[in-house]
Amino acid sequence: MISADLAVTRCNQVVTCSGAVPKRSSDLRDIGVIEDGSIASKEGKIVFVGTDDALHQNVRLDAGGIQIDGRGHVALPGFVDSHTHLPFAGSREEEFLLRLKGFTYRQLAARGLGIQTTVEATRKASEDDLVALSLKRLDNMLLHGTTTAEAKSGYGLNLKDELKQLKAIKRADAIHPVDIIPTFLGAHEVPGEYKSRKAEYIHFLIHEILPRVRSEELAEFFDVFCEEGVYSIGETEKLIKAAKEAGLKIKLHADEFVSLDGAVLAAREGAASADHLSAVSEEGIRYLADSRTVATLLPGVSYFLMHEKKAPARKLIDRGAAVALATDFNPGSAMNESLLFVMRHAVYTLNMSIEESINAVTANAAFALHRENEVGSLEPGKKMDCILCEVPNYPYLVYHFGINPIKHVIKKGKIAVRDGKRSAQT
Repeated sequence: MISADLAVTRCNQVVTCSGAVPKRSSDLRDIGVIEDGSIASKEGKIVFVGTDDALHQNVRLDAGGIQIDGRGHVALPGFVDSHTHLPFAGSREEEFLLRLKGFTYRQLAARGLGIQTTVEATRKASEDDLVALSLKRLDNMLLHGTTTAEAKSGYGLNLKDELKQLKAIKRADAIHPVDIIPTFLGAHEVPGEYKSRKAEYIHFLIHEILPRVRSEELAEFFDVFCEEGVYSIGETEKLIKAAKEAGLKIKLHADEFVSLDGAVLAAREGAASADHLSAVSEEGIRYLADSRTVATLLPGVSYFLMHEKKAPARKLIDRGAAVALATDFNPGSAMNESLLFVMRHAVYTLNMSIEESINAVTANAAFALHRENEVGSLEPGKKMDCILCEVPNYPYLVYHFGINPIKHVIKKGKIAVRDGKRSAQT
């Protein structure tokens, strides 16, 4: 008999998202549904996934173990948000009002608003302030099913404040049940004090900030906003080379507004992901389809910015690219912590299937963070990160939009959310 200290039994359905990753083409529609399913774990790791009958034949719950009745619920892997800008200060609702009057995101940036506004607020905030803000936002993520999230710096744009953001991420990760993967995004923008001296800022990034980030082990990934008016392909290549030499893995903001073929560069450089892709070229799609670089789409951005141009999700999937979805949670273009919202938006506006959207926030999102052996599916040996949704079946998650059906969230075998509220257990 298999020994377990936690069992979730008699779920209407268990959606496992199991199988080889990254999932592409028709495999992206395979979510591994088990009817009348159950899951068991021991010391935070999954030890059994199968039917309820099989659980009772093969699993013994330890004395004092916890059993959760899954009747009336659908169980899924904890969601993985592979692109967020978590530790920032301030908000930009006044800028939002200007956009409602017709100003574009890029016009506002040219006037010194946009990212620079958040840089100013984040520089004024203390590290403790950023930790407190991050913890509150992580609670919101957890309540909406996210159990693993990437978090970027990029609102400091100097040595002191980039390190401050990354240290805040590290502290929040130590406190909060959501696992956080840190990304250094010092190349998010060119700070105001270097506007006419971009080459000097790039030198400063490479020779001053990057060595400190690496020596203090504050980041796993390195990201660049490769976009017209921000960092060119040549500048991005230079930054990537330095980051790789420092031992960091690569992610890229690519082809959001204008196609610079950032997706091509990401695939050539073996980046973990190329993110945004609203303006990706045919060549970029081909390169992504032939690579292990994940195409991470951020449909909440086009929604928030009210853009008609959207990432070509259907074309990317049909050509064989590995597609993930993420929130891009940030104050200027995606003020949203919910991957449920992103899933629904992808189905309704990007022509993705419900099954594709589920795999895109679980298995493929985990692959985009190099965490596919730990999270992203419900399989023995992986972390017991599981969400229980009070719905009759998995299509209901998208069919009934505008609500949060997540009642319980289990993180590493402990109940982090119970009955829609943060649990004291974690």
